[in-house]
Amino acid sequence: MTSKTLLCLPALLLASCSVGPNFALPDLALPAKWKNGKTASVSDLPMPGEWWRLYGSSDLNRLVDQAMSSNQDLRGALARVETARALIGVQASEWFPQLSFKDAMQYERLSQTSFGANLPPGIPLPSIQRRRFQSLFEFGWELDLWGRVRRGVEGAKASEAAAAETLAAQRLSLASEVARLYFLAHSMDKQIGVVNETLEWRQEAMKLQESRFKGGLANEMDVSRAKTELELARNDLASLERQRGNAENALAVLCGQLPSTFKLSHNAALPSPPRVPGGLPSTLLQRRPDIRAAEQKMREANAQIGVAKASFFPAFKIGGTGGLESIGTVDFYDAKSRTLTIGPSMTLPIFQGGRLKANLAASKARYEESLAAYRQSILTAIREVEDSMLDSQGYARQSAALNDAIKAAQETQRLAELRYQKGLASYFEVVDANRTVLNAKLLAAQVEGQRLIATVAMLKALGGGWK
Repeated sequence: MTSKTLLCLPALLLASCSVGPNFALPDLALPAKWKNGKTASVSDLPMPGEWWRLYGSSDLNRLVDQAMSSNQDLRGALARVETARALIGVQASEWFPQLSFKDAMQYERLSQTSFGANLPPGIPLPSIQRRRFQSLFEFGWELDLWGRVRRGVEGAKASEAAAAETLAAQRLSLASEVARLYFLAHSMDKQIGVVNETLEWRQEAMKLQESRFKGGLANEMDVSRAKTELELARNDLASLERQRGNAENALAVLCGQLPSTFKLSHNAALPSPPRVPGGLPSTLLQRRPDIRAAEQKMREANAQIGVAKASFFPAFKIGGTGGLESIGTVDFYDAKSRTLTIGPSMTLPIFQGGRLKANLAASKARYEESLAAYRQSILTAIREVEDSMLDSQGYARQSAALNDAIKAAQETQRLAELRYQKGLASYFEVVDANRTVLNAKLLAAQVEGQRLIATVAMLKALGGGWK
């Protein structure tokens, strides 16, 4: 490279640009309002950062705090953020000159045949065995004329932002799962209480039928039915206790605890469902961390297109070495052992067998993949909000209907017992009425828990709290 080219390098550096497309968010047709927003329990108030405190449960608050500090998956996600943050420095280092030091000793033996063939006749052959000593500084700097490094740093920053948003999404999912399991476990507690009450009634009914049978006032079928209903209630109790234990064990793992040492208090009162701040569909783009993560991944893929395009252009470098070099150690530190090479260079790809074109096509395809993932994340988010609003509305109607059904079923049971005592009905009618009361109470307890879980799902779908 000539001295004129060397003088032009600063001008080229100042005129450098970043090849590849600049990032822009795609146009999206979002709905103006929610389909079920008017009927669901949604308000226009801002959502608190720690949204789980809307339920007013100190136990739930403590469990979520414990999960946030001890969950192992969350710690892994935090480490991935730190990794991505460090990789920004790896990419940015290519902006700066690279300087290294090399200290080496080499033993060399020249070919006697080859070396001697180049000497004039009569000239004795010098020593063909020697030791070469080097202490050199090596310098290199690639001028980022086409923005390859800039696009690489841009992609690394987007990758770090995507990891941070993924961490936020994981925190949101963790808090919502802790809340879901907490309400599920205490809904099971309420159902267990209903079954225990039924067990007491059926045990008394069993004793009564056995006494009536001994006195000749009841037949064997009445005793058999009473025993059947008693054992079925015990089966329901065992099933509920098993499910409650599974929920408690899952909650222990989320909180980073051993299930064998983790205990969740029993019979905690379930809170009333809070009014959930809703907002508009367009706010999901800012509120949902998974959507923001998908956006950052799209930014990263877009930057990689620029990196791939920059590979088509010539690479300009300035490099050199300087230090001491000698054959043997006698004169190694003398001034005459100094050596220096420095100068610019240019590398232009001529033929790569289609590698550069294929790499560019792959980077464009990865961008299209990230664009599709971004759009899909928005569609999924809108569906999750609509589903949770629909669930909240449906469970509220179910709860009201079941409360009326319990009152009617209890009245039916009272009348069936009166009819049986007066000999106007069989014991089967009493059993059937009691079974209806049990099922209605169990359903009411289930729906109460599911209604709270639906509000948790709505808070998660809306993006949780933010500051």
